[in-house]
Amino acid sequence: MIMYELMNGYKQTRRVLRALRTLNTDKNDRQVIGGMISDCNYVVEWLQTGRRPGNRRGIERLAAYQRERPIDPIILQAYLARTSAGGTVQAASVTDEDRERIEEVLGQLTPRERDCYVMVIGNGMAYSYAAKLLGLKKSSVQWFVDSAKKKIKVYLLKGVKD
Repeated sequence: MIMYELMNGYKQTRRVLRALRTLNTDKNDRQVIGGMISDCNYVVEWLQTGRRPGNRRGIERLAAYQRERPIDPIILQAYLARTSAGGTVQAASVTDEDRERIEEVLGQLTPRERDCYVMVIGNGMAYSYAAKLLGLKKSSVQWFVDSAKKKIKVYLLKGVKD
């Protein structure tokens, strides 16, 4: 209900501004009022559609960086560094149980998948940089990482069911 009141308020303001712009003869004032009308249009479209105007992707489709990760990258980084991640007081440290679980999960991957996954997810490298180090194409590294993620997800789901 509040959203409709807010939208109606912006629409009313937009009508008033349009009337004010037609009555005003000063070029600078008309330009400022035009900007206000544009802002009102932007807000009204956002409230009507539920997504930012001009965006092609709504909240129902998540981008790659928003997707769920099979293994927490911070714990994986800590595992790789053999210390606490980030070096701060609140950083996660890897317990022996975590270390065993990570080794077990990474053991399910092929050597190439493991290398790519550890470099990209564990060390936070860019796909292109990992590809350069491994002598592969960027798309190949992406494919190996995606394959590793799928295998890890299946392995973890299988472990939950057991």
